[in-house]
Amino acid sequence: MADSVERQPCVRYGRPVSDDDFASRIEQHRRELRVHCYRMVGSFDEAEDLVQEVFLKAWRARDGFEGRSSLRSWLYRIATNVCLDALDGRKRRLLPDQANPDYLPGQPVATLVTGPWLQPFPDALREPYALREARALREPVAPRQDEPEVAFVARETLELAFLAAMQHLPPRQRAAVILCDVLGWPARQTAQVLDGSVASVNSALQRGRATLREHLPPGRSDWAPAAPPTEPQRQVLRRYLDAVARGDLDEVAELLAKDVRATMPPLPEWFADRESVLAALAATWDPTSADYIGALRMIPTSANGQLAAASYRRPPGQQVFEPFGIGVLQVRDGLITEIVAFHEPALFRAFGLPPTLNR
Repeated sequence: MADSVERQPCVRYGRPVSDDDFASRIEQHRRELRVHCYRMVGSFDEAEDLVQEVFLKAWRARDGFEGRSSLRSWLYRIATNVCLDALDGRKRRLLPDQANPDYLPGQPVATLVTGPWLQPFPDALREPYALREARALREPVAPRQDEPEVAFVARETLELAFLAAMQHLPPRQRAAVILCDVLGWPARQTAQVLDGSVASVNSALQRGRATLREHLPPGRSDWAPAAPPTEPQRQVLRRYLDAVARGDLDEVAELLAKDVRATMPPLPEWFADRESVLAALAATWDPTSADYIGALRMIPTSANGQLAAASYRRPPGQQVFEPFGIGVLQVRDGLITEIVAFHEPALFRAFGLPPTLNR
Protein backbone atom coordinates (compact mmCIF):
# COMPACT_ATOMS: atom_id res chain seq x y z
CA MET A 1 0.00 0.00 0.00
CA ALA A 2 1.42 3.36 -0.86
CA ASP A 3 0.41 6.96 -1.41
CA SER A 4 2.01 9.21 -4.01
CA VAL A 5 0.77 12.32 -2.18
CA GLU A 6 2.97 13.85 0.49
CA ARG A 7 1.31 13.87 3.86
CA GLN A 8 2.03 13.94 7.55
CA PRO A 9 2.41 10.51 9.18
CA CYS A 10 -0.54 9.36 11.27
CA VAL A 11 -0.17 9.88 15.00
CA ARG A 12 -0.92 7.22 17.62
CA TYR A 13 -0.84 8.11 21.32
CA GLY A 14 1.21 11.21 20.52
CA ARG A 15 3.85 9.39 18.43
CA PRO A 16 4.16 9.26 14.63
CA VAL A 17 3.43 5.87 13.11
CA SER A 18 5.05 4.95 9.81
CA ASP A 19 3.08 3.48 6.93
CA ASP A 20 4.97 0.22 7.28
CA ASP A 21 4.21 0.03 10.98
CA PHE A 22 0.55 0.79 10.41
CA ALA A 23 0.26 -1.88 7.71
CA SER A 24 1.98 -4.40 10.00
CA ARG A 25 -0.35 -3.60 12.89
CA ILE A 26 -3.56 -4.03 10.95
CA GLU A 27 -2.28 -7.23 9.34
CA GLN A 28 -1.93 -8.77 12.80
CA HIS A 29 -5.73 -8.59 13.14
CA ARG A 30 -6.50 -10.43 9.89
CA ARG A 31 -7.44 -13.75 11.50
CA GLU A 32 -9.96 -12.40 13.98
CA LEU A 33 -11.44 -9.96 11.46
CA ARG A 34 -11.90 -12.83 9.01
CA VAL A 35 -13.77 -14.75 11.71
CA HIS A 36 -15.89 -11.69 12.50
CA CYS A 37 -16.83 -11.14 8.87
CA TYR A 38 -17.57 -14.85 8.45
CA ARG A 39 -19.95 -14.78 11.40
CA MET A 40 -21.72 -11.81 9.91
CA VAL A 41 -22.13 -13.10 6.34
CA GLY A 42 -21.85 -16.92 6.66
CA SER A 43 -19.49 -17.23 3.67
CA PHE A 44 -15.76 -17.92 3.91
CA ASP A 45 -15.10 -16.65 0.38
CA GLU A 46 -16.99 -13.44 0.99
CA ALA A 47 -15.33 -12.94 4.38
CA GLU A 48 -11.94 -13.06 2.67
CA ASP A 49 -13.02 -10.32 0.24
CA LEU A 50 -14.56 -8.22 3.02
CA VAL A 51 -11.38 -8.29 5.11
CA GLN A 52 -9.49 -6.92 2.12
CA GLU A 53 -12.06 -4.13 1.88
CA VAL A 54 -11.67 -3.44 5.61
CA PHE A 55 -7.91 -3.10 5.24
CA LEU A 56 -8.30 -0.81 2.25
CA LYS A 57 -10.73 1.44 4.14
CA ALA A 58 -8.46 1.46 7.18
CA TRP A 59 -5.46 2.38 5.04
CA ARG A 60 -7.28 5.24 3.38
CA ALA A 61 -8.51 6.52 6.77
CA ARG A 62 -5.23 6.02 8.64
CA ASP A 63 -4.63 9.76 9.09
CA GLY A 64 -7.91 9.98 10.98
CA PHE A 65 -6.96 7.30 13.49
CA GLU A 66 -5.53 9.10 16.49
CA GLY A 67 -5.73 6.48 19.22
CA ARG A 68 -9.03 7.56 20.77
CA SER A 69 -9.86 3.84 20.79
CA SER A 70 -7.64 0.80 20.34
CA LEU A 71 -6.65 -0.12 16.81
CA ARG A 72 -8.52 -3.41 17.27
CA SER A 73 -11.77 -1.65 18.18
CA TRP A 74 -11.39 0.77 15.28
CA LEU A 75 -10.90 -2.12 12.82
CA TYR A 76 -13.91 -3.98 14.21
CA ARG A 77 -16.01 -0.88 13.69
CA ILE A 78 -14.92 -0.68 10.06
CA ALA A 79 -15.43 -4.42 9.56
CA THR A 80 -18.91 -4.43 11.08
CA ASN A 81 -20.10 -1.62 8.86
CA VAL A 82 -18.51 -3.15 5.78
CA CYS A 83 -20.46 -6.34 6.52
CA LEU A 84 -23.69 -4.45 7.11
CA ASP A 85 -23.29 -2.76 3.73
CA ALA A 86 -22.60 -6.13 2.09
CA LEU A 87 -25.70 -7.68 3.67
CA ASP A 88 -28.03 -4.89 2.63
CA GLY A 89 -30.83 -6.45 0.57
CA ARG A 90 -29.20 -9.89 0.34
CA LYS A 91 -30.79 -13.24 1.02
CA ARG A 92 -29.63 -14.93 4.20
CA ARG A 93 -27.41 -17.98 3.96
CA LEU A 94 -28.92 -21.10 5.50
CA LEU A 95 -28.49 -24.85 5.17
CA PRO A 96 -30.84 -26.95 3.01
CA ASP A 97 -32.63 -28.48 6.01
CA GLN A 98 -33.61 -24.98 7.17
CA ALA A 99 -34.99 -23.95 3.80
CA ASN A 100 -36.66 -27.11 2.49
CA PRO A 101 -38.62 -30.13 3.70
CA ASP A 102 -36.70 -33.41 3.82
CA TYR A 103 -36.40 -35.04 0.42
CA LEU A 104 -38.81 -37.73 -0.67
CA PRO A 105 -38.27 -39.92 -3.75
CA GLY A 106 -40.10 -38.48 -6.72
CA GLN A 107 -40.27 -34.99 -5.23
CA PRO A 108 -39.63 -32.31 -7.90
CA VAL A 109 -36.27 -30.76 -7.05
CA ALA A 110 -37.24 -27.64 -8.99
CA THR A 111 -39.67 -26.71 -6.20
CA LEU A 112 -36.89 -26.50 -3.60
CA VAL A 113 -35.00 -23.42 -2.45
CA THR A 114 -31.49 -23.52 -3.92
CA GLY A 115 -29.48 -21.24 -1.64
CA PRO A 116 -27.26 -19.34 -1.16
CA TRP A 117 -25.93 -21.66 1.55
CA LEU A 118 -23.50 -21.32 4.41
CA GLN A 119 -19.89 -22.27 3.83
CA PRO A 120 -17.54 -24.08 6.24
CA PHE A 121 -14.67 -22.28 7.96
CA PRO A 122 -11.19 -23.89 8.16
CA ASP A 123 -10.07 -24.24 11.76
CA ALA A 124 -6.48 -23.83 10.59
CA LEU A 125 -7.30 -20.17 9.87
CA ARG A 126 -9.20 -19.58 13.07
CA GLU A 127 -7.80 -17.66 16.05
CA PRO A 128 -9.53 -19.28 19.05
CA TYR A 129 -8.65 -16.61 21.58
CA ALA A 130 -8.00 -12.98 20.75
CA LEU A 131 -6.16 -12.76 24.06
CA ARG A 132 -3.22 -14.63 22.54
CA GLU A 133 -3.06 -12.21 19.64
CA ALA A 134 -3.54 -9.13 21.83
CA ARG A 135 -0.56 -10.10 23.93
CA ALA A 136 1.52 -10.48 20.78
CA LEU A 137 0.65 -6.94 19.73
CA ARG A 138 2.25 -5.41 22.86
CA GLU A 139 0.01 -2.36 22.81
CA PRO A 140 1.93 0.65 24.20
CA VAL A 141 -0.85 1.65 26.57
CA ALA A 142 -3.20 -0.24 28.85
CA PRO A 143 -6.69 -0.97 27.48
CA ARG A 144 -9.32 1.63 28.24
CA GLN A 145 -11.97 0.66 30.73
CA ASP A 146 -14.62 0.61 28.04
CA GLU A 147 -12.58 -1.63 25.71
CA PRO A 148 -13.89 -5.16 25.09
CA GLU A 149 -12.31 -7.70 27.39
CA VAL A 150 -10.48 -9.97 25.01
CA ALA A 151 -10.89 -12.91 27.38
CA PHE A 152 -14.58 -12.93 26.54
CA VAL A 153 -13.66 -14.21 23.09
CA ALA A 154 -13.08 -17.59 24.74
CA ARG A 155 -16.86 -17.94 24.44
CA GLU A 156 -16.77 -17.71 20.69
CA THR A 157 -18.33 -20.41 18.58
CA LEU A 158 -18.33 -21.06 14.88
CA GLU A 159 -20.47 -24.17 15.08
CA LEU A 160 -22.69 -24.53 12.04
CA ALA A 161 -25.80 -24.72 14.24
CA PHE A 162 -24.95 -21.34 15.73
CA LEU A 163 -24.08 -19.79 12.36
CA ALA A 164 -27.29 -21.08 10.82
CA ALA A 165 -29.36 -19.71 13.71
CA MET A 166 -27.60 -16.35 13.41
CA GLN A 167 -28.69 -16.09 9.80
CA HIS A 168 -32.29 -15.71 10.96
CA LEU A 169 -31.42 -12.38 12.57
CA PRO A 170 -31.60 -9.10 10.63
CA PRO A 171 -28.08 -7.76 10.02
CA ARG A 172 -28.06 -5.12 12.78
CA GLN A 173 -29.39 -7.58 15.35
CA ARG A 174 -26.76 -10.04 14.16
CA ALA A 175 -24.04 -7.43 14.67
CA ALA A 176 -25.31 -6.54 18.14
CA VAL A 177 -25.37 -10.17 19.28
CA ILE A 178 -21.90 -10.87 17.88
CA LEU A 179 -20.32 -7.77 19.37
CA CYS A 180 -22.00 -7.99 22.78
CA ASP A 181 -22.62 -11.69 23.42
CA VAL A 182 -19.75 -13.27 21.48
CA LEU A 183 -16.99 -10.67 21.79
CA GLY A 184 -18.14 -9.21 25.10
CA TRP A 185 -18.36 -5.59 24.00
CA PRO A 186 -20.39 -3.28 26.27
CA ALA A 187 -23.65 -1.93 24.86
CA ARG A 188 -22.29 1.63 24.82
CA GLN A 189 -19.36 0.72 22.60
CA THR A 190 -21.57 -1.41 20.35
CA ALA A 191 -23.93 1.54 19.98
CA GLN A 192 -21.01 3.67 18.76
CA VAL A 193 -20.15 1.06 16.14
CA LEU A 194 -23.74 0.84 14.94
CA ASP A 195 -24.35 4.61 15.14
CA GLY A 196 -27.28 4.01 17.48
CA SER A 197 -28.26 4.41 21.10
CA VAL A 198 -27.63 2.08 24.02
CA ALA A 199 -31.38 1.54 24.21
CA SER A 200 -31.51 0.46 20.56
CA VAL A 201 -28.64 -1.99 21.10
CA ASN A 202 -30.31 -3.50 24.17
CA SER A 203 -33.54 -3.85 22.23
CA ALA A 204 -31.72 -5.52 19.33
CA LEU A 205 -30.04 -7.89 21.78
CA GLN A 206 -33.33 -8.84 23.39
CA ARG A 207 -34.98 -9.59 20.06
CA GLY A 208 -31.91 -11.32 18.66
CA ARG A 209 -31.51 -13.62 21.67
CA ALA A 210 -35.16 -14.61 21.47
CA THR A 211 -34.83 -15.47 17.77
CA LEU A 212 -31.69 -17.50 18.42
CA ARG A 213 -33.46 -19.55 21.08
CA GLU A 214 -36.12 -20.41 18.51
CA HIS A 215 -33.64 -21.64 15.91
CA LEU A 216 -30.84 -23.23 17.94
CA PRO A 217 -31.08 -27.00 18.47
CA PRO A 218 -32.79 -28.18 21.68
CA GLY A 219 -30.65 -27.65 24.74
CA ARG A 220 -28.51 -24.98 23.06
CA SER A 221 -30.24 -21.85 24.36
CA ASP A 222 -26.85 -21.00 25.84
CA TRP A 223 -24.57 -20.70 22.82
CA ALA A 224 -21.26 -21.14 24.62
CA PRO A 225 -18.99 -23.33 22.51
CA ALA A 226 -19.18 -27.07 22.73
CA ALA A 227 -16.18 -28.93 24.10
CA PRO A 228 -13.49 -29.96 21.59
CA PRO A 229 -14.05 -33.39 20.00
CA THR A 230 -13.10 -36.25 22.31
CA GLU A 231 -10.93 -39.20 21.41
CA PRO A 232 -13.97 -41.56 21.24
CA GLN A 233 -15.62 -39.13 18.81
CA ARG A 234 -12.45 -39.07 16.72
CA GLN A 235 -12.51 -42.86 16.68
CA VAL A 236 -16.02 -42.71 15.23
CA LEU A 237 -14.72 -40.38 12.53
CA ARG A 238 -11.85 -42.74 11.69
CA ARG A 239 -14.23 -45.69 11.42
CA TYR A 240 -16.46 -43.64 9.15
CA LEU A 241 -13.58 -42.64 6.86
CA ASP A 242 -12.46 -46.25 6.57
CA ALA A 243 -15.99 -47.49 5.86
CA VAL A 244 -16.49 -44.91 3.11
CA ALA A 245 -13.18 -45.82 1.49
CA ARG A 246 -14.23 -49.50 1.44
CA GLY A 247 -17.78 -48.72 0.34
CA ASP A 248 -19.04 -50.64 3.38
CA LEU A 249 -22.68 -49.62 3.83
CA ASP A 250 -23.19 -51.99 6.76
CA GLU A 251 -20.36 -50.36 8.70
CA VAL A 252 -21.69 -46.89 7.87
CA ALA A 253 -25.14 -47.95 9.06
CA GLU A 254 -23.68 -48.94 12.44
CA LEU A 255 -22.19 -45.46 12.82
CA LEU A 256 -25.29 -43.43 11.92
CA ALA A 257 -27.95 -42.42 14.43
CA LYS A 258 -31.46 -43.45 13.49
CA ASP A 259 -32.49 -39.79 13.11
CA VAL A 260 -29.28 -38.61 11.43
CA ARG A 261 -29.65 -35.52 9.24
CA ALA A 262 -27.59 -35.21 6.07
CA THR A 263 -27.36 -32.15 3.83
CA MET A 264 -25.21 -31.66 0.74
CA PRO A 265 -24.89 -27.99 -0.26
CA PRO A 266 -25.24 -26.82 -3.01
CA LEU A 267 -27.84 -29.56 -3.57
CA PRO A 268 -31.14 -28.40 -2.06
CA GLU A 269 -32.41 -31.83 -1.03
CA TRP A 270 -31.53 -33.35 2.34
CA PHE A 271 -32.26 -36.54 4.27
CA ALA A 272 -33.81 -36.88 7.70
CA ASP A 273 -33.05 -40.46 8.79
CA ARG A 274 -30.59 -43.32 8.48
CA GLU A 275 -32.59 -45.26 5.89
CA SER A 276 -32.74 -42.27 3.53
CA VAL A 277 -29.04 -41.56 3.90
CA LEU A 278 -28.10 -45.19 3.25
CA ALA A 279 -30.35 -45.33 0.18
CA ALA A 280 -28.68 -42.23 -1.26
CA LEU A 281 -25.21 -43.63 -0.56
CA ALA A 282 -26.09 -46.99 -2.09
CA ALA A 283 -27.03 -45.30 -5.37
CA THR A 284 -23.88 -43.21 -5.60
CA TRP A 285 -21.56 -46.06 -4.58
CA ASP A 286 -23.00 -48.66 -6.97
CA PRO A 287 -20.83 -48.95 -10.13
CA THR A 288 -23.88 -50.17 -12.06
CA SER A 289 -25.98 -47.13 -11.11
CA ALA A 290 -26.36 -44.04 -13.26
CA ASP A 291 -25.65 -42.02 -10.09
CA TYR A 292 -22.27 -43.69 -9.49
CA ILE A 293 -19.67 -41.06 -8.55
CA GLY A 294 -16.56 -43.25 -8.53
CA ALA A 295 -14.25 -44.40 -5.75
CA LEU A 296 -13.87 -42.21 -2.65
CA ARG A 297 -11.07 -41.50 -0.22
CA MET A 298 -11.39 -39.31 2.87
CA ILE A 299 -8.91 -37.66 5.20
CA PRO A 300 -9.68 -35.98 8.54
CA THR A 301 -9.70 -32.22 8.91
CA SER A 302 -11.45 -29.69 11.14
CA ALA A 303 -14.04 -27.02 10.38
CA ASN A 304 -16.08 -24.68 12.55
CA GLY A 305 -14.63 -26.28 15.68
CA GLN A 306 -16.18 -29.61 14.65
CA LEU A 307 -15.02 -32.94 13.31
CA ALA A 308 -14.71 -32.86 9.54
CA ALA A 309 -13.52 -34.97 6.64
CA ALA A 310 -12.28 -34.00 3.19
CA SER A 311 -13.49 -36.36 0.49
CA TYR A 312 -11.68 -37.04 -2.77
CA ARG A 313 -13.33 -38.69 -5.78
CA ARG A 314 -11.72 -40.80 -8.48
CA PRO A 315 -14.08 -40.73 -11.47
CA PRO A 316 -14.49 -43.96 -13.43
CA GLY A 317 -11.51 -44.51 -15.72
CA GLN A 318 -9.29 -42.00 -13.91
CA GLN A 319 -6.18 -42.66 -11.81
CA VAL A 320 -6.12 -39.69 -9.44
CA PHE A 321 -8.49 -38.77 -6.61
CA GLU A 322 -9.68 -35.17 -7.01
CA PRO A 323 -11.16 -32.83 -4.36
CA PHE A 324 -14.86 -33.47 -3.97
CA GLY A 325 -16.28 -32.09 -0.72
CA ILE A 326 -15.81 -31.22 2.93
CA GLY A 327 -18.12 -32.96 5.38
CA VAL A 328 -18.71 -31.46 8.83
CA LEU A 329 -19.97 -34.00 11.37
CA GLN A 330 -21.66 -34.08 14.75
CA VAL A 331 -21.03 -37.15 16.90
CA ARG A 332 -23.02 -37.84 20.05
CA ASP A 333 -23.15 -40.98 22.18
CA GLY A 334 -20.92 -42.82 19.74
CA LEU A 335 -23.10 -42.15 16.69
CA ILE A 336 -23.05 -39.62 13.86
CA THR A 337 -26.10 -37.40 14.27
CA GLU A 338 -25.47 -34.89 11.49
CA ILE A 339 -23.45 -34.64 8.29
CA VAL A 340 -23.18 -31.43 6.29
CA ALA A 341 -21.31 -32.38 3.13
CA PHE A 342 -20.26 -29.17 1.39
CA HIS A 343 -19.37 -29.65 -2.26
CA GLU A 344 -16.66 -27.00 -2.06
CA PRO A 345 -13.53 -28.23 -3.92
CA ALA A 346 -12.29 -24.65 -4.21
CA LEU A 347 -11.94 -24.44 -0.42
CA PHE A 348 -9.46 -27.31 -0.16
CA ARG A 349 -6.54 -24.90 -0.48
CA ALA A 350 -7.82 -22.75 2.39
CA PHE A 351 -8.07 -25.90 4.52
CA GLY A 352 -4.45 -26.73 3.75
CA LEU A 353 -5.49 -29.96 2.05
CA PRO A 354 -3.53 -31.72 -0.71
CA PRO A 355 -4.73 -30.89 -4.24
CA THR A 356 -5.03 -34.57 -5.18
CA LEU A 357 -4.58 -38.07 -3.74
CA ASN A 358 -2.93 -40.88 -5.63
CA ARG A 359 -4.65 -43.66 -3.72
